[in-house]
Amino acid sequence: MKLKLMYSFLSSDLNVIEKELEETINAQAPLLRQASLHLLKAGGKRIRPVFVLLAGRFGDYDINVIKNVAVTLELIHTASLVHDDVIDDAELRRGKQTIKAKWDNRIAMYTGDYIFARALELMTEISNPDAHKILSNTMVELCLGEIEQIKDKYRYDQNLRDYLRRIKRKTALLIAASCQLGAASTNVNEEIHKKLFQFGYFVGMSFQIIDDVLDFTSTEKELGKPAGGDLLQGNITLPVLFAMENWDIKQEIIKVHEHTERSEMDKIIELVKDSGAIERSLSVSDRYLDKALAILEELPKIKANKVLREIALNIGKRKF
Repeated sequence: MKLKLMYSFLSSDLNVIEKELEETINAQAPLLRQASLHLLKAGGKRIRPVFVLLAGRFGDYDINVIKNVAVTLELIHTASLVHDDVIDDAELRRGKQTIKAKWDNRIAMYTGDYIFARALELMTEISNPDAHKILSNTMVELCLGEIEQIKDKYRYDQNLRDYLRRIKRKTALLIAASCQLGAASTNVNEEIHKKLFQFGYFVGMSFQIIDDVLDFTSTEKELGKPAGGDLLQGNITLPVLFAMENWDIKQEIIKVHEHTERSEMDKIIELVKDSGAIERSLSVSDRYLDKALAILEELPKIKANKVLREIALNIGKRKF
């Protein structure tokens, strides 16, 4: 089943979210408005808003309240992508020019900052003080993840712990916060929204590992950017870490730099795929996925629980 069909009953609420997203970043300055809408119009899975809405179903669900949380989380994610593209000097995002490529680094940085600011402004509509604490802690960790990614570029001596900590901060915690804040904003008791945080964290870890695998196993058309792009940008992912346990393969990988020729990258992609690193990475992803599914067994058996399970399985079993 396609991902969107799993939560089709949320379609009207997601339309509300989409409209709110556009209205929220509709800046008075024409250039800022164009740049902000550029990435938003490129689409995306909107998986964070979906998690917010589903988690909210465990409590007193009110779209007029929870929409602010859903839009806030998606805007924070969007802003982080804008900044990522500057850091990585990326030309493509979802098959379209990045903001930094279409305009320049300065416009991209200001656009990312503006979207962050609008997200925080929108969150003031939520009165729950715990929600603000959760969000602020998440943003601190997200920024630390950005710094770690910069620090770790082309650092081939990093280890598994370095990688897991980085993807926790860069990806998993925002998904975890989406689940927890969705529940907290609808007056779910603390025990349940903490369990939803754990579910989101485990799903987020699995999600990012799968993304890192797909960077080696998918085509440029499927990815919306060249295959092996993460490694070319200096981001050492789990498949690379596992592949580098082979000394001969490591000697080839450590030669990679931002100007490495496409033909060389294609050879390295094949070396990684033939090393068993893909299968080992998928095994790690599966362990996180199993933990996420175990958490759902401890939560009320409502429709949202079933859909969260289906989404988690879909995320963990994407095309390779």
